[in-house]
Amino acid sequence: WAHWPLSSLAGFVVGHAGLYQALAMFAVAYFIIGMTVLSVCAIATNGALDAGGAYYMISRALGPEFGGSIGIMFFLANVCGSALYVLGLVEAVVDSFGIPPGQEAGTGVHVLPQSYWYELLYGTVLLALCLLVCLVGASIYAKATFLIFLIVAAVLGTILVSFFATRPLKVPIRLPNGNGTETDNGSFTGFSLNTLRDNLGGRYDVDYTTGQMMSFSSVFAVMFNGCTGIMAGSNMSGDLKRPSYSIPRGTISAVLFTYLVYNLLAFLMCATCNRTLLQKDYGFLRDISIFPPLVTVGIYAATLSAAMSNLIGASRILYALARDDLFGQALALAKKTSASGNPVMAVILSWLVVQVVLFSGKLNTIASVVTIFFLLVYATVNLACLALEWASAPNFRPTFRYFTWHTCLLGIAGCCVMMFLISPVSASASLGFLLLLLLALHYLSPSSTWGYISQALIFHQVRKYLLMLDVRKDHVKFWRPQMLLMVQNPRSSARLIDFVNDLKKSGLYVLGHVELQDLDMLPSDPLQPQQDSWLSLVDKLNVKAFVSLTLAPSVRHGVRQLLFTSGLGGMRPNTLVLGFYDDEAPQDGLARHPAFTSAREEVPLGFPPLRAAATPKLLSAREYVGIVADALKMLRNVLLARQLESLDKAWELRRAASPPPTIHVWPVNLLRPDSARYADTCSLFLLQMACVLNMARAWRRARLRLFLCVEAGTMPHAQEEKLRQLLKDLRIQAQIQLVPWDAITHLHWQTCQGPSGGPAEEEEEEEGVVNFPSNTTQVSDEYVRAANKLVLEQSPAPAVRFLYLPRPPADTSLYPLYLHQLELLTRGLGPTVLVHGVSAVTSTQL
Repeated sequence: WAHWPLSSLAGFVVGHAGLYQALAMFAVAYFIIGMTVLSVCAIATNGALDAGGAYYMISRALGPEFGGSIGIMFFLANVCGSALYVLGLVEAVVDSFGIPPGQEAGTGVHVLPQSYWYELLYGTVLLALCLLVCLVGASIYAKATFLIFLIVAAVLGTILVSFFATRPLKVPIRLPNGNGTETDNGSFTGFSLNTLRDNLGGRYDVDYTTGQMMSFSSVFAVMFNGCTGIMAGSNMSGDLKRPSYSIPRGTISAVLFTYLVYNLLAFLMCATCNRTLLQKDYGFLRDISIFPPLVTVGIYAATLSAAMSNLIGASRILYALARDDLFGQALALAKKTSASGNPVMAVILSWLVVQVVLFSGKLNTIASVVTIFFLLVYATVNLACLALEWASAPNFRPTFRYFTWHTCLLGIAGCCVMMFLISPVSASASLGFLLLLLLALHYLSPSSTWGYISQALIFHQVRKYLLMLDVRKDHVKFWRPQMLLMVQNPRSSARLIDFVNDLKKSGLYVLGHVELQDLDMLPSDPLQPQQDSWLSLVDKLNVKAFVSLTLAPSVRHGVRQLLFTSGLGGMRPNTLVLGFYDDEAPQDGLARHPAFTSAREEVPLGFPPLRAAATPKLLSAREYVGIVADALKMLRNVLLARQLESLDKAWELRRAASPPPTIHVWPVNLLRPDSARYADTCSLFLLQMACVLNMARAWRRARLRLFLCVEAGTMPHAQEEKLRQLLKDLRIQAQIQLVPWDAITHLHWQTCQGPSGGPAEEEEEEEGVVNFPSNTTQVSDEYVRAANKLVLEQSPAPAVRFLYLPRPPADTSLYPLYLHQLELLTRGLGPTVLVHGVSAVTSTQL
């Protein structure tokens, strides 16, 4: 089917489909081809085009996965197409010179034996001729195809003249019948209105060459396969001197010329040949020609040209695939070229594959698959152009402007519809094969430097949706934590980074880092070389985080910068996370992290070694507390994480079966026992963060345990019931445990007996008493140690604790004392998170 030259193909289509349906088929086919040609021209004129044609266009636009997958399918389509044309030429030669069935010896010119092995021999010889031409190079191929073009043009002219010059005649038709033949008669009537009327409608019949009943879809598949040569020019892109100039002009000219010739031939055949002649003799043009030998030569030349075109196209695609190293050493041999640059090994390998396909003999069974492969290539070319257009990248400036995203979309839709119209089974199988290739290349192929259109499309869509994300429409029902984690050195913060990743609940997560340098004193930005190390860290730790680095004269100024500038639009950090400020020597947890312990991985060298224990810190205690105060003034929630590097989450999960790990939650301000409440904004935020951690996949089997501190004579059961109702309203599942703390509060009230402003107060401040901003509550170190012991005694030991973080004092001179109290409160507690919330984050509404 797929090997008939243009004139015979038109006769086949008209004979079965009639003039009306034939014209509709040509219109649909060339509409799809035309939309694809516009996309090809747009991509071809948007920069330098190298070898590979459609593969090169697709791979550089859609990336190596799509390019490599379509490249393999396009290579197979060209290989099978070349085999189809060779076998078609063999059939034509045997038809003209073969010994008729039933005869043992030939007569006259009918001297060629007919059998499977003889026809395979003829095909091998013809394929060897194509190989010789392709091995010499593109120049001899171009000269050969130009000569063939002149021959075909002369044949076409002769055929057109014959429709007018030949008188009406009866054409004897010899049809195979079992081991013999039978004869029928077709009529060439000349121009006849009755003949035209009889040929207007469709009349599908059995195809005498295959014995299969024809239908609209099967005829269209054959017809469309004869139109797949539009990529022949682009396949030679590496051999053209000016591909951006030649491909658009040559391809558009060829499409317009063949479309006009198809329609003209269809009309002339319908007006001069009866249905029997059209359906039963696909070589009838020889019988009505004024010079029959020239028609035979034209058929041979056109078919041989098509076979060479597909063979050299397949070799160029294979060479481009090999040169891009998408399949590693599997295609290394195909890289070798001659001194003139001709990819001889790719030509030889392509020839071998075509030779193997020739052994199948009749290829009509896979003609539909070949057509579908070509349609997939066309659809992907349209997809590549559509993606480039939708991405709106400034560098997509093709000089060919006669296309829009509408033409690309119509081309894709047309190709997909036709694929399933031709053969739903073959289309589904081809798509499955494409998907397998995509997955294999995605996981096995090396990364490329071609640029990924997916990144441009993602950028375009993200920008559009960020503009639609209106902060004025925020509602507490849809609140989510958006974290900014400050990291001095990732070597000592790997587990903290992982822990905060569990806390973000699909929100924004930014890793912030401050470099203490002055850009005025530097020749260039020192942060750019560090960016790749941080991004590699994010990939290795498998956290969904952005990286934001800044230069500042101090850490406090740098954190302010990041709080002001991190994020974009409605996606900005609402929660600042800091490691705890203490005197413990930092430990290199990155070297022990599972992501870096395999033999294949190395710890990123872009990060400096950790600070030695005796080395002074870059951050003072006063500056650290100042950062907390700054964040609260900017209405950011604050989390202080202590000893999170000692949290072995993998071990906690392994013991999750019995008993499950617990998360201890203390929603009361232990440093202000005289105003302890469970329903203020900060306590509710603390509950929310504990609940968010419990919702993370790794922590779902953990159990929340909420501690209710009660004093004698305060109706503890009423308080418990009130808290239980609050948890029910907030849909938080937690176990409530009552903790008597009369002895602890007794220590506090003893501390507060001195007269306000008197000598006693001054004495207590010297002993370590802190004055909070909103009242005159004073707590001593003894009280804080008792509170720490109370928290520590609750068993079993939890995986992590959440404690209430009070606001820093208004008096900055008390910052060191405030930090001292926090250190006492959390000493020896293991992984602990101090939480202070400033915004409402819980909702009881639907």
